[in-house]
Amino acid sequence: MPVNSGLATLSDHLLGVTMAVYALAMLGYAAEFAFSRFGRASAAALAEGRAERPISLAASAALSVPAAPSASASASVRAAAAATPGRVALMVGMDVAGRDAAGTAVAGTAVAGTAVAGTAVAGTATAGAATAGASVTYATDDRDALVDPAAEALAAAGARAARQAAERAAVAEVMAGDGADLSLSPRARWIGRVAVLLTVLGCAAHVGSVTARGLAADRVPWGNMYEFSSMITLIAVLTYLGMLARTRARVRWLGVFVMLPVVLYLGLAGTVLYVAAGPLVPALNSYWLKIHVVAAIVASGVFMVSAVTTVLYLLKDRWENRLAAVATGQAEASAAMRRRGGIMMRLPAAASLDRITYRVIGFAFPVWTFAVVAGAIWAEAAWGRYWGWDPKETWSFITWVIYAAYLHARATAGWKGRRAAAISLLGFSALFVDYYLVNLVISGLHSYAGVGA
Repeated sequence: MPVNSGLATLSDHLLGVTMAVYALAMLGYAAEFAFSRFGRASAAALAEGRAERPISLAASAALSVPAAPSASASASVRAAAAATPGRVALMVGMDVAGRDAAGTAVAGTAVAGTAVAGTAVAGTATAGAATAGASVTYATDDRDALVDPAAEALAAAGARAARQAAERAAVAEVMAGDGADLSLSPRARWIGRVAVLLTVLGCAAHVGSVTARGLAADRVPWGNMYEFSSMITLIAVLTYLGMLARTRARVRWLGVFVMLPVVLYLGLAGTVLYVAAGPLVPALNSYWLKIHVVAAIVASGVFMVSAVTTVLYLLKDRWENRLAAVATGQAEASAAMRRRGGIMMRLPAAASLDRITYRVIGFAFPVWTFAVVAGAIWAEAAWGRYWGWDPKETWSFITWVIYAAYLHARATAGWKGRRAAAISLLGFSALFVDYYLVNLVISGLHSYAGVGA
């Protein structure tokens, strides 16, 4: 059947519109980051909520004369940060500029059964505070406190220091950037909603382009690398919109980081990989094309989103390590920390990004498994054997093994964080080789799927 040139032209124009709208959406998400800020009101409310709790004088005893920062203190901060959803819960000695308050350092361990940030645990014990070489004891039971003006003044000063430490802890958690204190101005909120609307409109144009391409050639619109790339980016955008709908816009921060590779990918497809609409080559004229390739497209698009969240995790984890070093006095606060600005502060905690990556890969891996199995069945029908270690088959299997190792390491060995992120990026790199190098550089039975097919 001859190609419908009118529909083919419409498909190309719609793809150009899609790229333009996606680019505008990406700029909208970036502008939302630019106009959003960490509000002082919410930070003060968080600090006030903590200050309303009973403040332990034993916690104030943790304030001592500054000592040289130790590796154990940094380790305790990082351990507490990893165990606390709010992150960096032990940064009670740092103000907004990243400096110690009143020349004091805050210990990274609880004192006499007290909690951090001046919150007392029921039944706290007596603690001592060293000030100007003198030792003062506070009464923590029902007996009268020592009637000593100096002791009372020191106790009042310790209580004030504990309250200030609690406020600084609240600010530190805000600075860690888990999204709790992200205050969106009306302008930023409006821009974010417009960006989502542009994403939906671009996705609709993208679907129209793919549909017109299929109708023009009277076949499924994923018969070559150009069409395959267009479908992968469509799945990536649909994955983001699905996450957005499920979380009620709580992952809108992900928009700019998803749209950037999507726009670049479409630009590559529309220039380097582009081929005119035409009939399928005989080897692809099978109903398995609708099964095997669809599964590969869906898995590849979702894996793209997982690669984005993995890179964001690594950047955010590095940021939190730096913030922990600032809290223990081992590093200076950056200008972004002092201003409570920058992209890293507006991302969720590294642990949240790690969990998102795990869930996304957990969804895509069974789909990729089905694609590999379906490809083997198609190979038996086309070439009379299930597996022949063709370059495409080999790299598809390598990709499967790496992602299987990722899920196995997470489920059995408890691998999280950077080690799991390294496996995730290795898996996506193998997928990249499977798609580009195998099709464009290495010759094999799947070479018909390359440029010019």
